[in-house]
Amino acid sequence: MKIVLKSPLDMHLHLRDGDMLESIARCSSRYFAGAIVMPNLVMPVTSIDEVISYKKRVLKAIGDDKFEPYMTLFFKSDYRYNFLKEAKEYIKAIKLYPSGITTNSEGGVSSFEIDDLRETLEAMSELNIPLLVHGETNGFVMDREKEFSSFYEKIALTFPKLKIVMEHITDKNSVELLNRHDNLYATITLHHLLITLDDVAGGLLRPHLFCKPIAKRYEDREALQKVALNGHPKVMFGSDSAPHPRDKKESCGCAAGIFSAPVALSALCELFEKNDKLENLQKFISDNAIKIYGIKPIKKEIVLEKKEFLVPQKYGNVVPMFAGEKLSWSSYESTSS
Repeated sequence: MKIVLKSPLDMHLHLRDGDMLESIARCSSRYFAGAIVMPNLVMPVTSIDEVISYKKRVLKAIGDDKFEPYMTLFFKSDYRYNFLKEAKEYIKAIKLYPSGITTNSEGGVSSFEIDDLRETLEAMSELNIPLLVHGETNGFVMDREKEFSSFYEKIALTFPKLKIVMEHITDKNSVELLNRHDNLYATITLHHLLITLDDVAGGLLRPHLFCKPIAKRYEDREALQKVALNGHPKVMFGSDSAPHPRDKKESCGCAAGIFSAPVALSALCELFEKNDKLENLQKFISDNAIKIYGIKPIKKEIVLEKKEFLVPQKYGNVVPMFAGEKLSWSSYESTSS
């Protein structure tokens, strides 16, 4: 049994930089036609020159693979209209991080008063530049996303023309927000569709499943699965694949992030097949994102074949999700694409 995915897209991807970029970039570019590339490098991407330079490094790392890196800027509250008008040619979105909430986010937003963010948000709204948000407060870890929902509602109402993507949503409350505001959209990861906090810490601690936002409850996973599996038009796949060296994961102070890029399509196909929803996989993995972002991706066909795939123990020095386990679907690029 085989199915063909047309131009699969990853709408939330961490490619890092330097040796890590060189090591893992092709784990995405082999299987996807494009991806929204996150800007939270050690020195965040905040200028046009930095966007151009980073894109060049990404393209060098992927070699001859047919893959378009859709670049982003790291949100700053004082971006001017003229700057963003010029930057729009080089970026697809701007990513907002609350300060210190996740990896390399120390330079993020510390005040969520609308007036403190208005200049940048108004310019983005007028220029039709999407706002991508890591939506968490600094509250109790299981409640952070829910607590952040009031800010989503505030900016959705204040800037009704601004396209807002709630990144890597993890709870049922965020799912409910999708139908409450026309300008709210969401990405959902593979791991949040599959795991709960029990999988991370219910028995022995599994550091390679530790991520932010942290995996939540069974009812939250069920809500995420419902909209993804049924092809909800406002949700799209974003892996949030976030590689860290093995020693940074298997250590005191475990780094947050799950590396899922090389297994994502196989595992998603397995999930959709299990729920008898394979007909909606194309929507989740590409079609919805094309409509939401208004993009024309590179033409690329990826074949999913019902053939056992033994996941490697590591890619370079990075341990992937499902390391050493067998998945029932294999993926590869069609020779006709």
